Amino acid sequence: MDNKKLKIIFAGTPEFSEPTLTALHQEGYQILLALTQPDRKAGRGMNVKLSAIKEKAESLSIPIFQPEKLNTDEVFKKLFDLNADILVVAAYGLIIPSKILDIFIKGSYNVHASLLPSWRGAAPIHRAIEAGDSEIGVTIMSVAPALDTGDMIRKESITLGKGENTGEMTKYLAKLGAKLMVNVVNDINDKKTLKFTKQNEKEATYANKIKKSEAKVIWKDVTSIKIVNKVNAFNPFPGVSFNFRGKSIKIWKATKEDNIKIKPPGTLFVNKEKSNLFISTVDGAIQVIEIQREGKRKMTAKEFIIANDINKGESLL
Repeated sequence: MDNKKLKIIFAGTPEFSEPTLTALHQEGYQILLALTQPDRKAGRGMNVKLSAIKEKAESLSIPIFQPEKLNTDEVFKKLFDLNADILVVAAYGLIIPSKILDIFIKGSYNVHASLLPSWRGAAPIHRAIEAGDSEIGVTIMSVAPALDTGDMIRKESITLGKGENTGEMTKYLAKLGAKLMVNVVNDINDKKTLKFTKQNEKEATYANKIKKSEAKVIWKDVTSIKIVNKVNAFNPFPGVSFNFRGKSIKIWKATKEDNIKIKPPGTLFVNKEKSNLFISTVDGAIQVIEIQREGKRKMTAKEFIIANDINKGESLL
């Protein structure tokens, strides 16, 4: 494939970023550098984990740059000397200083996994699902020094189903974002005029980073729909948890149960066939579909009931 004219520096880190990098490469653009965060230790063994973008860039023979911070003369010079036309950003994870943004004569553009100005910040998909939003989507915007405040260029939304989780929606929106970004870059390459729309600051909401401390259910304080939304939002990380017989249990899939009323909140309940597992809430109950005991594999509710000899009325409080 003949190379397109535009020369691009790409900035991204997690799996969400990978479809955009891949799509731009397949489109034939000159990707001069993949800017990604430094390798981090992760997991129980604290082994060094490469970012998804580092792995993809290596496979595509794209040079890689992993500075700890961007506001140094060394970083500025390296990026300036490449003489790139545009910067494309997708979940990079660091604020990019104005001095660097000014390098790119044809602009800097970001894929953000929300319908801006809603859910600016680190965890837009998690927070949209947790809040029970009816729609979710992607915005392509110009990059600004302040967090996710740039002018919007293109936006696309989809209806958010009741059972869809963050893992599923991250994969879907990553592909959607890649498609939209390629369209924008093609327009720039073809010298088409982009339309920029300012964000309404009065409508802005923020998607704060997910903390593990948020994952624990306090049964006496929360409604069924809020628990189900959080289960979907926190799948695959960190997982909604509660204590059961001195062990941590994670719920990976659950539904709101409207036809069962159990008191008090935090009471386990099984049907007489011992195939369905319910937990009472302040306004009803949830039905647990997929569950995992600490140190064990994920299992169905029926498997969990049999393995733990669950009977009606056991309290989790």
